Amino acid sequence: MTKQIHSFVTSAIALAAFAIATPVFAGPPLICHPFEIGTARSLPWDGQAGWSHGKVDYKVENLVSETEGLLTPSTPVLVRMETLRRASLYASKNAQVAKELLGRLTARAEASEAGGHPDGLAFLDAAYVAEAFREIASLGGSEFAGRAPSMRAAIGNADGYALISRSISVRPNDPAIQFAAALIAADKDRGRYTDHAAKARAGAAADTLLARNLKLVQ
Repeated sequence: MTKQIHSFVTSAIALAAFAIATPVFAGPPLICHPFEIGTARSLPWDGQAGWSHGKVDYKVENLVSETEGLLTPSTPVLVRMETLRRASLYASKNAQVAKELLGRLTARAEASEAGGHPDGLAFLDAAYVAEAFREIASLGGSEFAGRAPSMRAAIGNADGYALISRSISVRPNDPAIQFAAALIAADKDRGRYTDHAAKARAGAAADTLLARNLKLVQ
């Protein structure tokens, strides 16, 4: 089997696994599906050539500071998710940036808890990147070949579902966070996915951006 065929088969198996776990998804849900955020500010992106194609001239060395600058307390959950989707794909090209990105987001969440005021959005941010990296590590093909080791190293012991569960415990009535939890649980636990998706759908009427993206958990 040639290297190219092996990469294709590896990618196909990974995508099939997601499809079996969650038939509504055509590919890993945290990275393959750009979220609709209208004109909201996010990282610069192209996307014309496909879901994984950002700006070719984007300076990845600025990624961590620019991402943190966009993740303000007032940034809506769906805008955070699209920003983190883009950030994860950019970071996957640079092992040091990937490690720093997840490390900074995790440290911010842990610091909020240590200070007695746990930040549900900070836990969401860390959860999203940890699981987006895990999805990227599962892909093969020429574009993602070679990224898996650095993605696994960046993840370390991070548990995305545990982090999103902490987010939910802080913001139990936020349907957008339930939506994020559904996507994170999609390939892990069908029962949890179904529960989170139902809660997201139940609260979508109060969140315009969530309603625009709800098709991903229908």
